[in-house]
Amino acid sequence: MFGLFESQEKKMRDNASNWLELASKVWSYRRDRLNAAESDELVERTESLRRLLKERADAARLKLGIESLEGVLVRTGGAIYPKTSLVENIEFFLVAAIVILGIRTYFVQPFKIPTNSMWPTYYGMTKENFPPGSDAPGLAARALRFLAFGAERRTMVAPTDGQVSVPLVMNGDQVRGVAYTLRNGRSWLVLPARVKEYTFYVDGVPTSVQVPADFDAFDDVVFDTFFPDRSALQAQFQKAAEAGQVEEVSQKLDENNNGVYQAYRVPLGRTVRKGDPIVRFDILTGDQLFVDRVTYQFMRPKVGQGFVFRTDNIPDIQRAFGSQYFIKRLVGVPGDSIELREPMIYRNGSPITGSAAFELNAQRTGPYRGYVNALHEDTRYRQLFKGETITVPEYGYLALGDNSNNSFDGRFWGFVPAKDVVGRPLFIYYPFTRRWGPAK
Repeated sequence: MFGLFESQEKKMRDNASNWLELASKVWSYRRDRLNAAESDELVERTESLRRLLKERADAARLKLGIESLEGVLVRTGGAIYPKTSLVENIEFFLVAAIVILGIRTYFVQPFKIPTNSMWPTYYGMTKENFPPGSDAPGLAARALRFLAFGAERRTMVAPTDGQVSVPLVMNGDQVRGVAYTLRNGRSWLVLPARVKEYTFYVDGVPTSVQVPADFDAFDDVVFDTFFPDRSALQAQFQKAAEAGQVEEVSQKLDENNNGVYQAYRVPLGRTVRKGDPIVRFDILTGDQLFVDRVTYQFMRPKVGQGFVFRTDNIPDIQRAFGSQYFIKRLVGVPGDSIELREPMIYRNGSPITGSAAFELNAQRTGPYRGYVNALHEDTRYRQLFKGETITVPEYGYLALGDNSNNSFDGRFWGFVPAKDVVGRPLFIYYPFTRRWGPAK
């Protein structure tokens, strides 16, 4: 920082010290490969520069001593000296990579929230809808939104003029959502990633849009674009069914296998012109945070803390999502008895404490909607049914999501093995929203 104010003599002495350090390195690593004449010359020039430095010679004499030593090092340094800029850059990046990997492995690890199971404490990917006919950010605004919020635009364009129809998935006689197919895609145009592909039809001609597999807000985009609320979509389905306009179709679940499921292609009562956007929205990135990997090496996790763990040894998660990291809130440690009485959690017979999220859910404050029991009629659930009390095993933990209505958590897959605990959330470093700062 203050190098600009140093004297020429001081700078040259520092330079000479660096050359002596390099000469010592060459001597240590290569003296067994030098002949007698090369060894003697290297020692002589090194000692000559060292004497000049000790005598506090002026800058001109030090410069001559450095140049003399450099000539020897060029002939005797081998791979140590001279170095090309390419080698130096490679060494720099290798050292940086080793340091980063060490920090990530033992101290602080970056983590991205993929889903909204912990909403509104942490945000997964969310959407901002720009229905056709409304104003949408232009190129400059989109660039700023990408930098600040990780916003990426998705648009489905009409391939021809005509009426829009969409395949819907039903739960009995109720609309559950829009049908999709899982496909192999790319993240950042390079990295392999799984995506959901949604296909609409305009006058029978297909058009599609792809979103990340963890993005779960596309149904809301459709409802917001075409209907005032979900009941209006249900009414449109009933109207189309009575008019004989609903077509039952087979939808492929995953392009990697032959499994299919039933969907119902329904006209939405909207016509478009070729080239018009059918749906248009931005996907905003999930919260990205640093995870403290150190604390849990020395003390047991505390109830109420955010809780990051690996899924390697949780079979139900393995089958559904493979090996990855999950984040939930810790509600039970070994020996605890847990009961869920909507909308509250009871720990060892008393209302649970340790986190503001517990109180907010218990009071159903703001967007916190309370905790909900497992349902016997849904075979995916395993525990925490109404009236049931469970005990956390000796080498396990119980973790639930703050967004209980939309959380794949311990009610479904059981307990987290103690050996798979990673750490606790430390700091939300991106995106730059009001949530930026220390994790809750």
